[in-house]
Amino acid sequence: MRILKLLRIVQYSVILVSAVVKQRLTLKGIKMKFINPETKTYKVFSALQEGKALTASQAAKMGVKNLSAEVSRIRSHGFAVYTNSRKAGNGVNVTEYVLGKPSRKLVALGYKAMALGLTV
Repeated sequence: MRILKLLRIVQYSVILVSAVVKQRLTLKGIKMKFINPETKTYKVFSALQEGKALTASQAAKMGVKNLSAEVSRIRSHGFAVYTNSRKAGNGVNVTEYVLGKPSRKLVALGYKAMALGLTV
């Protein structure tokens, strides 16, 4: 079980590092190359890039019905999107997504995986 979990982390790290190394997508100032601006993924990424924490209800107002799928696509491009769960005032559990910076440990794991020849 631990090996599978470690393998998933390493695979995610390889994706993350490959995007950073190849500079396929950038966060600030440079036009994004591989996310079509007319897609829902681009809408979600733009909102996250502005520093907003997105919930499913906020995404629904933007026309995105399956926020977790869009977040998964953004993660596959190598961005660290973190999930935070909290309880709203009415007692409902709410999941928020925020764009963050990966930890040094995660990036180091990715480089180590690349050095070992692991690919996704």
